Amino acid sequence: MANSSTPTRSYNGYHKTHVPEHDPELTETRPGTPMGEYMRKSWHPVCLSEELQEVPKAIRILGEDLVAFRDRSGTVGVLHRHCSHRGTSLEFGIVQQKGIRCCYHGWVYDVDGTLLEAPAEPEQSRLYQTVCQGAYPAFEREGLVFAYLGPPEEIPAFPEYDAYRQPADNQLVAFSNIYPCNWLQVFENIMDHFHTALLHNNMTVASVDESIKDGLNFPNAFFDMPIMDWGTTRNGHGVAFIAGRRVDEQTIWVRMSEMVFPDLVHVSNLGSTAAQARHSSVSLSRWHTPVDDENCILFGWRHFNAEIDPHGESDATRCGYDKVDFLEGQVERPYDIGQRAPGDWDAITNQRPIAVHALETPATSDVGVFLCRKLLRQLVRGENGSDSTRPMSADGSDALHTCSSDTTLRLPLHPDKEVDKAQIKAMSRKVFEVMAAADAQPSSNRSAYISSELDAIDGQQLDAAE
Repeated sequence: MANSSTPTRSYNGYHKTHVPEHDPELTETRPGTPMGEYMRKSWHPVCLSEELQEVPKAIRILGEDLVAFRDRSGTVGVLHRHCSHRGTSLEFGIVQQKGIRCCYHGWVYDVDGTLLEAPAEPEQSRLYQTVCQGAYPAFEREGLVFAYLGPPEEIPAFPEYDAYRQPADNQLVAFSNIYPCNWLQVFENIMDHFHTALLHNNMTVASVDESIKDGLNFPNAFFDMPIMDWGTTRNGHGVAFIAGRRVDEQTIWVRMSEMVFPDLVHVSNLGSTAAQARHSSVSLSRWHTPVDDENCILFGWRHFNAEIDPHGESDATRCGYDKVDFLEGQVERPYDIGQRAPGDWDAITNQRPIAVHALETPATSDVGVFLCRKLLRQLVRGENGSDSTRPMSADGSDALHTCSSDTTLRLPLHPDKEVDKAQIKAMSRKVFEVMAAADAQPSSNRSAYISSELDAIDGQQLDAAE
C-alpha cells in the first residue's frame, strides 16, 4: 500500500474526523440569540389542550423552563416555572379558581403573573405591589394552547388563515409529534421535496411488507421524481415548493406547500385523492416549536373535510398527543422495521441532534433548503422588508391567504422527455403565479378566483391540443 500523507477520496475517514460547529444563527433559539429573539415575536403552540388537566404541566419552550395550566375558571396560563419567592417549581403548584398556588409557601399567581395571595405575609405587605411572576399571554384554539414569548409591547394578532375556515365543513384536529433534534432540520425538510420520491418510494418501502406501503396512502404519482421549482412568497417572509408530476399522458399534477416564517408550514393534500382534484388546499398546518437547541415538538392541526377526503377514509381519532394519522406507528415500531422502511422521523432525527451545515455537500436538489436558510437568515438580520401579505380585516372576516394547493391540469405528453419536463415546470410556475396573485383577493372570493384562473389555463391547453 502506498505510503502518502496526501488525502485521497478512498478510505479517507481519518481525514474527516473533525466535526465543525453547527450554525448558531439559525439553529439556536434561547433568549438573547438572533433566531430566538426573532421567533419570540410570533405566537407558538406550546402544548395540547388535552395535556392541561387537574395538575399543571411542566414545559420547555425556546430554551425556557415554563409551566402551563388551566385554572378552574377555564383560563389558561403560561408562567415561568420557578416561583418568584424561593424558586420552587410551579409544576407542583395547586390550580386555583383563579391562577395557581405555589405548594411551598402558598403564594398565588394569576395567569398574567400578578401576585394574588401570600398567606404568610402581612395583609398590607408591599410584595403585592412589587412581585410579579414571569408570565406570557396564552389562549386555546381548536385543541392547541398558544403562547407569545416576545416583548409585550410588540404582541401581534394571532394570524388567521383562510384555510382554517375553508371549506365550510373543515374540522381542525390538534396533534403533536416529539422530535429529539433541532427544529430547523425538521422544518426545512418540507422544502426538500425530492426526498418524497426516494425516501418514500420503492427504494425502501418495497423491501418490506406491502401493508406498510399501503398504510402510507400516497397516490402513485407521488413516488415519481418531481419536476421541482421554488418561489419566494410574502416579500421574503415565506417560501413555497412547486412540484410538478405527470399523472398520465394527458394530465399533470402540481403540488405546492408553503412555509410561513418563522416556523409554520401549510402542507397540501397528503392522501390518495391528491392527484384527482382541480384544486384543493391545506391538509395540514404545523408549527415547529423549539424546545431547546436539540429538541423540538411539532404542533399542528390536521384538516378534515370532504375536499381533502371525499371518501371519508381519514380518522380524526388517530391524531393527538405525539401522534398524527399519517405517521402512526413510525416512532414506536420495531427498530429493524425502521431500518427496512425508514420515514422522515428516522432520517431527520439521525442527522445529529443539531445538523452540521458545514459538513453537508450541496447538490442541485437542495435549492429549496438553501433558499429557506437564506430567507431565514435575512429575516433574523432584519434585511427583508415588511410582510406583503394582504392583512386581516379588523372584524376577522378577511383572513390571510394560504399559498398551498393541489392542482390537476391538462397537458399532453411531449415525446421528448426533457421537453416534457420543461413544459411541466412552466405550467407549474403558472399555477404558483395564480396562487400568489390570489392574495390580492378578499377571502370570500379567493377560492372562486383560483378555480376560475386554473380553468382558464386548462382551457388554453384544450384549445392548443385541438
